[in-house]
Amino acid sequence: METRKIEIPVMSELFARGEKPEYLLWVGCAGAYDDRYKKVVRAFVKILEYLNISYAVLGKEETCNGDPARRAGNEMLFQMQALQVIDILNRYEVKKILTICPHCYNVFKNEYPDLGGHYEVVNYIQFLNKCIEERKLKPGKEAFKDSRITYHDPCYLGRANEVYEEPREVLRSVNADFREMKRNRSFALCCGAGGGQMFKEAEKGTKEIFIERTEEALETGASVIATACPFCMTMITDGLKYKGREQEIKNLDIAEIIAQSLGL
Repeated sequence: METRKIEIPVMSELFARGEKPEYLLWVGCAGAYDDRYKKVVRAFVKILEYLNISYAVLGKEETCNGDPARRAGNEMLFQMQALQVIDILNRYEVKKILTICPHCYNVFKNEYPDLGGHYEVVNYIQFLNKCIEERKLKPGKEAFKDSRITYHDPCYLGRANEVYEEPREVLRSVNADFREMKRNRSFALCCGAGGGQMFKEAEKGTKEIFIERTEEALETGASVIATACPFCMTMITDGLKYKGREQEIKNLDIAEIIAQSLGL
């Protein structure tokens, strides 16, 4: 099948023409620099194009929103980065932010208001679920009908913001055999990368967290482990490699699952 090149709208170019898109799509550091997560961003953009959504990205003007700095304890750096981002967003009169990373979602939604950044923040899972509920998206039933899927709750989507049902509803829409891990929702085990752990060496212990969480996923007998966070994807993928199961079990983001079900 021929792949159609998608031209991503850039906020500065639209603004220069007097156009204001409905959403700013915040790509995030992982979506911009991590080769694996770039595929997730592409999958979600294909869905946005399929839906004919009015959106744009900041492109070269997008910088880190400061979440990793605050999680690591560098409050001054966080505020410097956040105020810089708020200035850019306000300059483009941004009202709605669509995020692909739970960490970005959390910091924009819950922490930016303290610094004067007030926006309507929508996580892409919530967006997908709403589109499915409104019948704007009708995931295909064939692509995953023979698959067993389990879902790993990201801490910053689940416990931090109580987004539990939406990802499960989205996954059930593709007609797969959905199975829960023994620890799920508010009791889900962290992937091991949260709170700045992604950027430091593991602390002393008998077992790394990502290995234990991967083992819980494998216990479900799933052929697909669904994730909704770049940190979680990295850790679960590493866990599958550690267990030697990366060839037989897929670690897919929910956006990729929906895109595949739609044949995009």
